[in-house]
Amino acid sequence: MAQMNMLEAIRDAMRVELKRDENVLIFGEDVGKVGGVFRVTEGLQEEFGEERVFDTPLAESAIGGLAVGMGIQGFRPVAEIQFVGFIYEAMDQMFIQAARMRYRSGGRYNSPIVFRTPFGGGVKAAELHTDSLEGLAVQTPGIKVVIPSNPYDAKGLMIAAIRDNDPVFFMEHLNLYRAFRAEVPEGEYTVEIGKANVVREGSDVTIIAYGMMVHTAVKAADELAKNGVNAEIIDLRSLVPLDIDTIVASIKKTNRAIVVQEAQKTSGVAAEVIAQINEKAILHLEAPVLRVAGPDTVYPFAQIEDTWLPTPARIVDAVNKVLSF
Repeated sequence: MAQMNMLEAIRDAMRVELKRDENVLIFGEDVGKVGGVFRVTEGLQEEFGEERVFDTPLAESAIGGLAVGMGIQGFRPVAEIQFVGFIYEAMDQMFIQAARMRYRSGGRYNSPIVFRTPFGGGVKAAELHTDSLEGLAVQTPGIKVVIPSNPYDAKGLMIAAIRDNDPVFFMEHLNLYRAFRAEVPEGEYTVEIGKANVVREGSDVTIIAYGMMVHTAVKAADELAKNGVNAEIIDLRSLVPLDIDTIVASIKKTNRAIVVQEAQKTSGVAAEVIAQINEKAILHLEAPVLRVAGPDTVYPFAQIEDTWLPTPARIVDAVNKVLSF
């Protein structure tokens, strides 16, 4: 196996699929010669040519529209939205046109598109670059939402997303691109979209998270272990479809849970997870399920973002509350 960071793993996944399927195309702002603002697509245009990997104008609506048009013609576009805050310009194409294509055409057409975008805080980026907007996509029927937390999952999930016949919103946390290296198989493999991963087994409380917050949860679990608390950690990996079965199985064992998200608290993924837990596992709970999330404010300027983001200490505090309920 090779040692890769998450950025390299995503690039390797796209390389695998470009080689395997001539209908795979990559496009977006500066993804060609420059290799993307974070160099995720670096070298792919040189390897596969300008007809397979190419730059677009600075127009997210055009990127989204091009992806939809090419998708119904049999191509498999991988369209990069350079930063998550720019998806507002492409939401009609992503969440209306692509997401509804199969339904509104009676199954005649589909949208095998991957919309890639970096997101997330902790990197002191500019406004609109670090929001967590997955909640907008989760509420949209017809589009899958994937957020990897490590290089192995990132590659396998990206390959699975490119091969999927439905649109996939693939969100890549900025703080994880170069955070660490891990063993990643060379060649092709997939990680199932819609299957969560039990990162750490435990018996006292279930901590449910995704993306960067998985690593924050692990740090919290390390602190809890010093006081004899054995936390189980679930990495959702996929928000739509949501693997509620793995969550319920964990809660039947631990009887307590908290959900961690970087996004603002109200109406987010955590709220949906808790609603489904209440529907399917409420009789196994010995305490309310709590949320640890960003406050309900606009994402702050870089100077104060560290006080805004969820921390291990906040997770530990939430766990202690459900344990003492």
